[in-house]
Amino acid sequence: MAKRPEVREVEKVQEALEEMVAAIRDAEFTTPSRKKVRVTIAEMQEALERLDRSIDEIAMPDAIFEPSDPRLIGHFVALALLARDRRPLARGRKFYGAGVYAIYYTGDFEPYAPISGTETPIYVGKADPPVGARTVVEQETKLWSRLDEHRKSIEKGADLDIADFECRALAVQSGFQAAAESHLIRVFQPLWNNEMKIMFGIGKHGDSAETRSNKRSPWDTLHPGRRWAEGNEPGRSREEILEDIRRHFERTRVYQNLDDVFRVFIDGIRRADERIAHEEAEELAEELDLEE
Repeated sequence: MAKRPEVREVEKVQEALEEMVAAIRDAEFTTPSRKKVRVTIAEMQEALERLDRSIDEIAMPDAIFEPSDPRLIGHFVALALLARDRRPLARGRKFYGAGVYAIYYTGDFEPYAPISGTETPIYVGKADPPVGARTVVEQETKLWSRLDEHRKSIEKGADLDIADFECRALAVQSGFQAAAESHLIRVFQPLWNNEMKIMFGIGKHGDSAETRSNKRSPWDTLHPGRRWAEGNEPGRSREEILEDIRRHFERTRVYQNLDDVFRVFIDGIRRADERIAHEEAEELAEELDLEE
């Protein structure tokens, strides 16, 4: 039986590909030519995958859930944290575990009014476990200790009352806390986190003017009280910091209730596979640029 024309064409392409593979294996590349060949191969792979899907009688699913991807796990860990009850940040009983946490403000300090009493945290963070920890007991009290450090700083800070702060904390399996923290920061843009470049400094452990030349952090400028920071020159004036805070809340979404938060998280999980694929493509492009 004679072969159909399209089958003969596919066989010709297959032969050409085999010749190309042999030629590439034996070739000696310069850096630019290696980059060009890799880009071409990647484009061919994508084109062949699209072609394969187009002739398959069975459609692909709209999305593929990959539970082992750490970024997707970060979504679920963050969601599990937000499902927990909020508790007073004031000193409580020690507990085992490392993981993620969120701190909320409920007071009447006017610059923080936009988020007071809402579901938008003023700060989120993580506490890493000791190397090799396998159980929550082996994680020690890292999470509690980190929250206790923040409690002590807030108790010393001017215009702050520890009674106006609540928190959520979640002990998680080692390795997942970083992805969860990144997702929480991306969603909430918490004012006190370093990534916002506005009110950073609460996590500092000591910048004595006698031992370091660091500027006083915005957090210590707006909420003075930690003795080791008093001798440092402010990096920005109080007025400048207050204006930065005002602008931050003008451009940042404030989540009033958990329903709003959960909708955003669910949408993020729905689109995670598309974002991950896009990031992987960008990483490949960056890798190729570095090799040039």
